[in-house]
Amino acid sequence: MATLTINTESQEVLEAVKTLLKKFNVSYKVKEEKAYDPEFVKMIELSEKQIADGKVVKYEPGTDIWDILNTP
Repeated sequence: MATLTINTESQEVLEAVKTLLKKFNVSYKVKEEKAYDPEFVKMIELSEKQIADGKVVKYEPGTDIWDILNTP
């Protein structure tokens, strides 16, 4: 058995692939993927910007994590 993953947002391409698979008597499953929550995406983008701006805290082994968290 082999697994083939096709990534497309085009309904036309999806229907063409389904038709081709049916003609060859190949079974398939369609798995719809959900988009990320827009708030989550904003949080990630903000974090990436903070990293690019150097607004990061480096953890050194032996450092008390609470000291880092309580630093302004």
